[in-house]
This record gives sequence, structure tokens and C-alpha cells, in this order.
Amino acid sequence: MGLTLAGKSKSTSGENWGMGLLLVFFSDDSPSAIADQNKLFPSSSSSSRRSNYNLLTKAQSTISVCALLVFLSLLLFTLSTFDPAIKMNLTPPRRLLSQKPSPIEVRSLENQWIPFRKMWKPKPATVVTSTAALQRMGTLHMRGTRAMADLTVVHVSEDIGEEDLRLFLRLFHRSGVTAKSDSVFVFPSPAFSLRFRPIIQEENESFLKLLRRYRNLNGTTSRAAAAAGFDVTRFIKTKEKKEPDEPIWGKKMKRLGNDSDELTRMSYGSVVSFDAAEMDSENSLSGFSDHIPMSLRRWACYPMLLGRIRRNFKHVMLVDAKNSLLLGDPLGRFRNKATESVILFPNKHSKKNSEKSNSHHQVNPAVVIGGARGVRRLSNAVVIEIARILMQHKKSNSVSDSGVVSHLVNSEFSLKNVKVIMAAESIPEASSLARVEFGSVGSSSAPEKMMFLRGNTDNLGEINSVIRKKICSSEIDSSVYTDC
Repeated sequence: MGLTLAGKSKSTSGENWGMGLLLVFFSDDSPSAIADQNKLFPSSSSSSRRSNYNLLTKAQSTISVCALLVFLSLLLFTLSTFDPAIKMNLTPPRRLLSQKPSPIEVRSLENQWIPFRKMWKPKPATVVTSTAALQRMGTLHMRGTRAMADLTVVHVSEDIGEEDLRLFLRLFHRSGVTAKSDSVFVFPSPAFSLRFRPIIQEENESFLKLLRRYRNLNGTTSRAAAAAGFDVTRFIKTKEKKEPDEPIWGKKMKRLGNDSDELTRMSYGSVVSFDAAEMDSENSLSGFSDHIPMSLRRWACYPMLLGRIRRNFKHVMLVDAKNSLLLGDPLGRFRNKATESVILFPNKHSKKNSEKSNSHHQVNPAVVIGGARGVRRLSNAVVIEIARILMQHKKSNSVSDSGVVSHLVNSEFSLKNVKVIMAAESIPEASSLARVEFGSVGSSSAPEKMMFLRGNTDNLGEINSVIRKKICSSEIDSSVYTDC
């Protein structure tokens, strides 16, 4: 592109400025024209070029600063509306025990379009999710201080009330069972788990608070408290040279080197719960009857549960939360038995023949104590026998776990691989609990003296009142439990 100069020597300053602007934009195309222009207007063209160059530089700088400000504004606005605590799960997570299936969470953004609000302050979590107990199943209610060698499995029936479960949990913690045993609760359905979860959490917190308060007492007061019904010394262990193993429940936690003396010396087991559908996902007995009560289905849950943890526990106790109360640790007298042994308790009115003849035992399966291997074998045999009887009767109400276990015990070949030990006495009923002091039960007592049956009496409310009155008679206990 060429540029010709047709102006006169006496051009105006405006014409010189316009010509200079053209020279700036077309300087590369016509160098000869620029040279001629410089000859004609040596001073004015130079000043015009400098002013135009400065103008363009300032314009570019201004545009760059504005663009930078716009970019920073957008960046700050984006950061202010971004919440790091929000996890957009497009697919619902796998359902944990005692947790309703949760829909996809879509959080409203109507209150988040406020620019330049406080960015670096994380929002507190509004939804508390349960921790899985084992292999993405179950619920971890309380994590113990160490791995335990014993396991207590408590099944919760459909007709249990909230106050009945609360009383069982309170006595269960005070009995000392949790000092050497982990506890597993098996619920009929997730609805029952959600219903009783606050009660379990409340009693666990009261138990931990009770441990701390009794531990801070001196020796004399502590012995007096033990005589009143709660012995904290069962939950205190001397510091060991070897670090104790962690519980198998939940996620493993790193131990801090500066743990307090209280944390290193306290010893108690974990409390977890499972849904029956998690342990018996196919409801293996449903094909034999329309309705399978929890008293029968629990026997189908035990093999799966005990099979998953067979390498972690040596002794197992099966307990019925509705029909039994624990005042001591029945497992204490069984820890020297073989793993194939199982202790069963007779019914109160069972018939006994002479020792030389074949005895016909009527077993009460509310409490079963034995080695992990023996209890697992017994559970497998009970499930098979229940299925066989249901195929004949087709009605679950005509089958009871007491009758099934009694038939297996009295059979000669059904439990060949299980060493059955029948207790000398039956479990007493709760009507005699008013005559029992809490200090009279301990590790040296017989197992059948450490537990009671609620029975089908009409004075259960009176029995609950007597137990609560004994517990609340202590000043420390009454300050811990809210219903005292």
C-alpha cells in the first residue's frame, strides 16, 4: 500500500496531525513516504508520533487494568459462592445400617449469590452420617478403647418398648459386660434401628460420663460406690507395655503419642448394631412361611455375623433384650472352656429324669453362652431345624426357638460337633430382683445368678421402678441419668 503526499508546505496543524496519524498506522508499508514527510515536517511529525504512541500505551494499560479487575472480580465471586463442604453426589450412597435411603441432595443456592462474603470460613456440617461398623454394614454407636476377645450379640424383637430397651442398656453397661466384650445389637428392620438409635446414644453417653465421675473418686468412695452397684475398677486397666490392638469396628484411628492417662487406662468394648437384612439379606426362612418373627430369624443372622468375625472373638453370648436383664458378666465363668462348648439354661419348669437315663431338657434360649465355634455350629443346626419344621407345619406361630433348641439338645446326633453343657439351675425371674442387692453379684457368682428373666408378669412396671430406684439412690448415678 502506498502513501502520496499532496499537501502544500503551509498546511494547518490539524492536517499535520491527521497525516501523522496515517504515518503511524502505515509506517511499514511506505518507508519512503515517511522519510519525505520527515523532511517536510521535521518537528511537528516527531511530536505527533510521540503523543500518539503515549496515547496508545495509556489506552492499552487502561484496558489491561480493567480486564484484570474484571477477572479478579469474577474469581472472587466464584470463590465466595463455592462451598467446599458440599459434595454433589449424583448417585445415592450405599445405604448404611439404620439409615433410610437418602435421595439425591440438591442444595438451594438462593442464599449463596451474595458476592464477596466470608470465603475462608467453612460451614458446619448439617447432616450427621452414621459410621459403618463392618465392611460398609451396620452402625458404630460407640468405639471401644481396644480389641476384645468376647462378643455379646443382643437381638431386639419387634414387640419391645423403648423403656424396656433403655432399662436393658443401662443394666447392660453397669453389669461389667462391656469391660471385656464388644456388643452387637441386631434389629428387625431399619425402622427399629432409627427408632432406638437415640436411646442407645443417650445410654452410651451416660455410661462414659459415669466412668469419668467414678474414676475421679478416691479408693474409699470408689469401694462404697461399687457396693451400691457400679464397680469402676472393672473398666480400668494398668498401663501395658504392648500397645493394645484396635477394635475391628469402624475405621482405624491413629493413636496419638500424647494420649492422656485416662484414655490409656480406661477399657471398654464397642457398641454396634446391624439390621437383620444385612446379616440375612435373602431372608432365608421366608420361603417356608409368610411371616418370620425375629425370635426365629435371628438364628439365620448369627452364622453370617459370626462367620465374618470368626478370627477376632473367642467367646460369644447371645442375649434377648426383651426377656432378660443382666446384672453381672456371665462370660466370666466360661472363659476357660473349650471353643466348641455351649452352656444352655433350662426352663424353670423343665422335667429332669435321673442322670443314668436319657434326660429330656426344656431349654430357655433367651441367654446362650459358649465358644465362638460352638455357638456358630449351634446356630447353623437351629436354622436347618427351623426350616425342616416349617416345611411340615407351614405356620411360624406353631414353631418356637425354645422348642427347636430343646429338640436339638435332646437329639442324639443333631449336635455331635457341639459340646452342650446344661446349667444346673434355671435363670430366675425378675420378680425376685427386689430381694437382690447390686453388690451381691460379681465375677465370683454363678452365671445364672447374674441375669434375670422379665417373665410374663403384670408387674413389670413395678419391677422397673424398683430397679430405677436402686440406681438413683446413689448421688453420682442420679446426677448422670436424666430420668432420676
